[in-house]
Amino acid sequence: MNVLIVYAHPEPKSFNGALKDLAVSELTALGHQVKVSDLYAMNFKAVADRGDFETVLDENFLKYQMEQRNAAKENGFSEDIRAEQEKLLWADFVIFQFPLWWYSVPAILKGWFDRVFASGFVYGRGIGRYDSGGLKGRKAMLSTTTGSPKHAYTPYGMDGDIHEKILYHINHGMLYFAGLEPVEPFIAWTPAHDANDREQYLEEFKQRLHNLSDIPSIPYHPSSHYDENHQLKEEYRQNHQ
Repeated sequence: MNVLIVYAHPEPKSFNGALKDLAVSELTALGHQVKVSDLYAMNFKAVADRGDFETVLDENFLKYQMEQRNAAKENGFSEDIRAEQEKLLWADFVIFQFPLWWYSVPAILKGWFDRVFASGFVYGRGIGRYDSGGLKGRKAMLSTTTGSPKHAYTPYGMDGDIHEKILYHINHGMLYFAGLEPVEPFIAWTPAHDANDREQYLEEFKQRLHNLSDIPSIPYHPSSHYDENHQLKEEYRQNHQ
């Protein structure tokens, strides 16, 4: 299997770094092909702007989505965007390794999504979105760390349900929207607080890596379950996910 790890943490010696390093070593030992996009080490540009395009339709007014579609058609993306898109097309499985910051991904990773998950590449006219998005046929997993304990992220917890309130916009609104099939995330709760917990999480992550094909997918509805107004059809509402 070809595995791409998109890693977003500024400190190589962090626990996120340890999880990334473990993934590289274990997956390689298991015979998988592994590539890593270490966004901080790459000094990846997070800000979407006119410099993202080598060919442009309008020199006087930047309509970013329109320029993305044109770049996808004309192979006109900047070199750093093209390189990341090529890695995604190469991959069978993508792991996103990051700390949960302000209930979302670090800014450098959000910028990666903004620039790399381009219109005309992962969604748009002639491509579709969600189960027909441009990256369909590939799986993806979020691997993240938190600063608050697990019980804070329950449906009645102070920080809100981590699956429905916090990670949903990433799993559904970014990964699934682009055609990826999200699997259940790996979450290390407050790893900075206890060395024994960190060792346990590393062991749990190792087991997860040894069974990538068996990780349950998140059961999102396909596009066919929605009507022309983007509303879930009545027959599918009882078990809405």
